[in-house]
Amino acid sequence: MADDLIIIQTASKAAQYQSLIPQIEALLEGEDDLIANIANVCAALKQQFNWFWVGFYLVKNGELVLGPFQGPVACTRIAKGKGVCGAAWQKAEILIVPDVELFPGHIACSALSRSEIVVPMFHNNEVVAILDVDSELLNHFDELDADYLKKIIKLINYNV
Repeated sequence: MADDLIIIQTASKAAQYQSLIPQIEALLEGEDDLIANIANVCAALKQQFNWFWVGFYLVKNGELVLGPFQGPVACTRIAKGKGVCGAAWQKAEILIVPDVELFPGHIACSALSRSEIVVPMFHNNEVVAILDVDSELLNHFDELDADYLKKIIKLINYNV
């Protein structure tokens, strides 16, 4: 019975992403301002999934600087290699953290955050931003989230 519930939840999550992607495409169509685009992506993801926190950190002068987000206040600056976001930036790869308390060097912007997924955004093969999504639930994110969030990141027009 539990396996059936997991399959239904996964199918439902995939359906949510599939219905959201055309909406995001429409929001981004014709807009080349990065801040406007990532602000709308944050809002769309927060509305669709009601995650605890959804936001972007932008690479500026050798550190991650808080950009548009939805949720409670957040850490403003993160060094390369520090915390989940800094590690994803340094490794230039998606990180899925089932329990943030077990992640070495986790930066606790909020004690309510329990799991996290971080997706780098690339321009000219360099990480230029990080999408950070937190949940108040343990083990909330999986490869399905990683795949769809990567697709959504690729839709964003990068123009600075």
